[in-house]
Amino acid sequence: IRLPYSDAIFNSANVPNGIDFSQNPDLAGLSSLQIMDKIVAYCGKIGLRIFLDRHRPDQNAQSPLWYTSTVSETTWIKDWVALATRYNGNTTVIGADLHNEPNNPATWGDGVLATDWRLAAERCGNAILAVNPNLLIIVEGIQTYNGQSYWWGSNLMGAGAFPIRLNIPNRLVYSAHDYPSTVHSQTWFSAANYPANLPAPWDSYWGYLMKQNTAPVLVSEFGTLLQTRSDTQWLATLTQYMQTNARLNWTFWCLNPDSGDTGGIL
Repeated sequence: IRLPYSDAIFNSANVPNGIDFSQNPDLAGLSSLQIMDKIVAYCGKIGLRIFLDRHRPDQNAQSPLWYTSTVSETTWIKDWVALATRYNGNTTVIGADLHNEPNNPATWGDGVLATDWRLAAERCGNAILAVNPNLLIIVEGIQTYNGQSYWWGSNLMGAGAFPIRLNIPNRLVYSAHDYPSTVHSQTWFSAANYPANLPAPWDSYWGYLMKQNTAPVLVSEFGTLLQTRSDTQWLATLTQYMQTNARLNWTFWCLNPDSGDTGGIL
């Protein structure tokens, strides 16, 4: 399970809400972190594994960079270290998805400290591994590299030339997201040879990392309401691509039923 959170869970003034305590009396009076502990404990009991996903810096909106005017890089790393320490030795929590969907103006490999997501991911990933060396460090891509744009957080074209460097080997996992045309129109959806053309951008933007044995690749978001024939074709082609390249792993977006773009399995 990819379990999203925001840094707001560390603010004790934020009280969990939207919970029916008549159905969940054991959650009454708990903080957000204590509720996360409950989820982790139950998943461990039934044999599921979790990786944590820093989905947003606060409860309001996603951010293109890993920091905002109110949540600094220092806070981002400090919160990750706190979670890594909290679940150190807990075999249910296996990974850390450092930041959800970096996008413009995020860069990769240019050395600009304010925008180079590759360098930021290294700083955060190594801080996590210093306190919990068993975690997988899951690094999403960006939006635009060398003038070529793709889904937010999924352009990993720069990772071949500028790979993530972690202090512990065999902990790195690259991650990409992919969606159909009903989520957002992209040029490849209108190609004459659609959907047969889809594997080409997948190979170009992220699949090559797996095929060249650079690092494991996780498709950590893909989902659809299956509203159109194009959606159905996209899903069938993507699942075939993942089955053909059996070393690809994935998590579907999402389990809960209230995602505006994709609905959910429940």
